[in-house]
This record gives sequence, structure tokens and C-alpha cells, in this order.
Amino acid sequence: MEHRELGDSGVEVSTVGFGAWVVGTDWWGDRGEQESIDLVQHALDQGVTFFDTGDVYGHGCSEELIGEALAEHRDEVTIASKVGYDFYNNPQAGHGEIPKEMTPEYIHEAVDKSLDRLDMDHLDLLHLHNADVDEVDEDVLAAIDELRESGKVDAISWALGPSIGWLAEGDAAIANEFDALQVVFNVFEQTPGAHFMETIDDLDASTSILARVPHSSGLLNEQVRPETELGEGDHRGFRPDEWYDTGWEKVEKLRFLERDGERTMGQAAIQWLLAYDDVASVTPTFRTTDDVDEWAAAPDTPALSDEELDRVADLHARDYDIERDDGMAGFRSSVDGSDLEAVGATYAGD
Repeated sequence: MEHRELGDSGVEVSTVGFGAWVVGTDWWGDRGEQESIDLVQHALDQGVTFFDTGDVYGHGCSEELIGEALAEHRDEVTIASKVGYDFYNNPQAGHGEIPKEMTPEYIHEAVDKSLDRLDMDHLDLLHLHNADVDEVDEDVLAAIDELRESGKVDAISWALGPSIGWLAEGDAAIANEFDALQVVFNVFEQTPGAHFMETIDDLDASTSILARVPHSSGLLNEQVRPETELGEGDHRGFRPDEWYDTGWEKVEKLRFLERDGERTMGQAAIQWLLAYDDVASVTPTFRTTDDVDEWAAAPDTPALSDEELDRVADLHARDYDIERDDGMAGFRSSVDGSDLEAVGATYAGD
């Protein structure tokens, strides 16, 4: 497994990480606590050393399970968590967004509670979870610096919605020299990543990108097809039928990325992201040990050739020659979309 540094922080992450929102939540179907622990430990056995959780995932449950699963391996792993949603004082209503709190006092308190649940003395990486651009003021930046100076946090990141707000937020993270920026980025949803890599280049910044939803919520690993019946509680069940139909047509046009016995579509989707030097790690949603075995091995498969990368770029530029709308055309931004309009960008969300 290859490792890459987050910015200039000295913190290294495995190029395939473990997105732990599947641990301690039922948004991808229900699982028992021991099953989750076993899955985390299996990922570690396969070379995954970057584990990315959040305090709001299962309202602390994900952190507790990650901490238990990795208690004997703390020096071998990189642990990230997120703060910003005040689930302590607000109940979760289905999959709806709960109120956020981004004051310095709350951030300090939330980090301490996260460390207690993880049973660890520091976070390798702290994300501000879906923070709006106007919430991260000088006081918040000072609070983050205090956490680093105290040794509780080694590196900082801004985790973007992005349907909650992304462009102004990501640009602010890069301008303020955050070590990392987490955003939805995949073969189908290229706009955020492409924009931020351009910003990083323009500002000569060292910020690294952490790519989440690399398989476009199950399309690029072929776990979701038009006829798929999703389990109760699975968040993808709330998407329009057009999303499935359009996505599967796009997958068929990417078949050239598969290499029989050498590279699956799911592995190719990861290799496409790792072709970018700015991408430090990709965090797929592991649900089974088979997922772990396949995707953790992705960096060892043949890298995409220049010709393959060019064909992907050409298909994306033509929107895969599909005229049907995927039903996900709306977007939301913390600055009412004016930042998106200014650069001619749209994004359907995650």
C-alpha cells in the first residue's frame, strides 16, 4: 500500500482509506457492532492504515467502535474525525441535516469528547464538518491552531458537503493553508476535484485532496444497478430512478477501463483518482470483506494509461453523450450558489 503526505503536515495516509461513516450507522444497511469491528480490523490486515470517522456518525458510536477496533494498533494507523454538528443538543431526524456549531468553545469541547470516545490522546487529522465559509472566522482558525499547539491535533482539514456548500468553502481552506480538503470526487462527479486542483496550483498551495464517494455511491463498483432493491434505511433509496439509469449507461461506456483478471471497474475508479498527485487518499465505503480485498488492492493494479485518462476526460466533456437528466441537477451552496455561478459550475451533490 502506498502512502502520501497530507500537505506539509508530516501526517501520512494510506492511498486507500476507510470511510467509517458505515461504522455505527445504518445509512448503508444495518450491521452489528462486532461485524463493524471485524471489518475495520480486516482492512488493517489488508494494508489500510487511514481511518476516517466523525463524531456525528451514529452520534459517537462510530468513534467508539473505531477506537475499540484499533486500540492495539494506534502507532500503526492514522485517525481522522470530524466535528461541527451539534448532535448533543439536537435529535437526528432521519437523514436530514442537524444544526451545526462552529464556535471555538464548541470545537474544543467536541474534540475532547471525540478523543474520549476513541480512547486516544490525539487526532492525526481533524476535519471541520460541512462548515459554511462564513463560520470559519479568525477565532475558529485560532482555535484550530490552539488544538495543534496542544498536541491534540496534528493536521487539519475541511470536509465539504458538497450539496451543503463546497466551492467557497474549499477555496477558503486552500487559501488558509489547511492540510487537506475532503470532497466528493469521482469519474462521474469531477467538477469539485478539478476546481480545487486548479486552486491549489494557482495559489501554489500544499493542500491535499481526500476523495470520498469514489464509486459514485455504488455505481462505479457495480453494486447499484437500475434493478437493485436497496435495503431499508439505505440513503441511496431516496434518489430518483433517473440517477440509476443514467449512471449505469455511463458505466457501460467505461468498460474499456476493465482488464480481465488485472483490474476491475471498482479498482479502475480508484486508480483514476490516484493518477492525480494532489489526491492523497481515496475513502471508499467498505461494506464487506470482499470490498476491502478488492479496493485495498487497487493501488497494486495497473495504473491508468495516458490514453485511458484522455478517453475518460473526453467522455466527461461530452457528458457521456447521454441527454437524459439524472434528476440530480439541483445544488445548494452556503453562499446561495453565487460562487458556483461565478465559475460556471454546477454540482448535483452527494
